[in-house]
Formats: sequence, C-alpha cells, structure tokens
Amino acid sequence: MMPSRRSVVTGLAVALVSLPALAEKKEQTAEEFLRSIYDQYKGKDAKGVPLGSAATINRYFEPSLARIMIADSNAAAKRGEVGTLEADPFVNAQDFEVGPVTIDVKPAGTDKAIGTAKFKNLGSDMTIVFNLVKTKLGWRIEDILTDGASMRAMFKKR
Repeated sequence: MMPSRRSVVTGLAVALVSLPALAEKKEQTAEEFLRSIYDQYKGKDAKGVPLGSAATINRYFEPSLARIMIADSNAAAKRGEVGTLEADPFVNAQDFEVGPVTIDVKPAGTDKAIGTAKFKNLGSDMTIVFNLVKTKLGWRIEDILTDGASMRAMFKKR
C-alpha cells in the first residue's frame, strides 16, 4: 500500500521542523561527563563502568591514554595475567557501594579542566581527581589521581 501524498508531505514537514533541534544538540560539559560516569555507580545493583572493552575505554579516556590501557590489557591477557589496572579507577577499589557523589569541576586552560569526585565507598571517604581534556568527540580523561598517584604514571612504570 502506497502512502498518501498528504502523509508524505506531513512526514517531510515534521522532518524539516526537527532538523534544527537535531543540529542544536547540546554538547556535554565536563561536569556532565563526570556525572554520567558516577551515575552508573548509583544503587544497590549498580554495575559501574566495566573497562573490559576497547570501545568503553575509548569512550572515557583520551586517545593516548586509551591506547596505553588497551595495549596493557591485551598484553596481560596474552600472558594470562591481570593488567595494570587491578581496581576500578573511578572508585579506586575492586568492590563498591558508592554513596552520594559530589563533583566539582574547574577550568584549567583552553579545553582542559580538573574534576574532583568526592564520595563514600563502602563507608570510606574517597576523593578522585580527574585531569580532563576536551577532544573532538567530547570530554575525556587525560589522567586520574588517587591519593596523589597518577594512573598514567602507573602504566608507564610497567
């Protein structure tokens, strides 16, 4: 059955009216980027952000760090070992039950920011600092600092 001329014209009109809304899609801020990570840690059955795939690593980390992380993971898998990341870098632990998260983001130059996430994990106070960089794909993590230790430096030591 062929669509009527009226339904085709109506469909085109709706599509044309929708185009500006699609073109104006709001770009995610650095704070929204960090919140989107920690939203995945909310609730009793939260899964967090499993970093077991290259796609997920590339979604959250800037390209040079993502390459290091993926290469490390692949090399460890070939040896039958655990990679450098022995804990979830977003909570600095293997297990988690994250309480309310406070996120603070401050600009650190052009297309860079420092984000701080504070929360309780299994009753312990946690502070995770993120060096963020804005890429053509949006905000990504350039480094994570926990207790003064740099995740990027940890990979370089191995």
